[in-house]
Amino acid sequence: MALRIDGKMISAQIKDELKEKVAKLKEEGKTVTLAVIQVGNDPASTVYVGNKKKACAYIGIRSLAYELPEETKEEELLELIASLNKREDVHGILVQLPLPGHIREDQVIRAIDPKKDVDGFHPQSVGALSIGEKGFVSCTPAGIIQLLKRSGIAIEGKECVVVGRSNIVGKPMAMLLLRENGTVTVCHSRTRNLKEVCRRADILVAAIGKPKFFDHEYIKEGAVVIDVGIHRNENNKLCGDVDYDDVYPHVSAITPVPGGVGPMTIAMLMYNCVQAAEM
Repeated sequence: MALRIDGKMISAQIKDELKEKVAKLKEEGKTVTLAVIQVGNDPASTVYVGNKKKACAYIGIRSLAYELPEETKEEELLELIASLNKREDVHGILVQLPLPGHIREDQVIRAIDPKKDVDGFHPQSVGALSIGEKGFVSCTPAGIIQLLKRSGIAIEGKECVVVGRSNIVGKPMAMLLLRENGTVTVCHSRTRNLKEVCRRADILVAAIGKPKFFDHEYIKEGAVVIDVGIHRNENNKLCGDVDYDDVYPHVSAITPVPGGVGPMTIAMLMYNCVQAAEM
């Protein structure tokens, strides 16, 4: 029987550990604070922001919510970020993406003080990761490392294949697996013989945004499969990039969708926020 990696359970463990840390910091007179900015009312973003607020409430992190109208100008958003950068009582700043089309995401990400960049998207955070220095790591890849470690899955010496090269998942994922001494291949839309490359993987991370793309033909017998995708199928049920039912009999461990990688992203955001306060 393959191990079904339970992201809900592991994220709950992390949140409970953080709850203790936050209580200790409170005793020392420090209230961990996260500022969350949402521009417009994209329905998916609203759900994510709501989940982040719930996680903050559970752990004991104070959350400041800034819900700005769709037509907010870029300079107004940058002014708000600048004022939050200066506030000593704010430890983490998170701008919910995507932003409306008239606002340049890269300008907004760069405006956040790297010491408060709990999303791990600032070029300074990315640079620190690539040269092995301390800094905030993008939450989804950091969560995947925790899923593997806390499930007793060794990364060192393993053949790891990451499918997808986004700045938010694919690239930082590859660097974190390297940091754990995995041997890493990154595949993307121009990769030739994708099936052959994937079939070499002891650990396969699927992050391409195509529902049920990976069937058992992409999987080496006994591999560990991490599914980052989240979609709604024709019956409006959630599914991932991996065809779970088809792949399950061939793997040693796999993350389900929902309940796998998803809950870890918010847990690691909370982890980064507590780390920011401790620093």
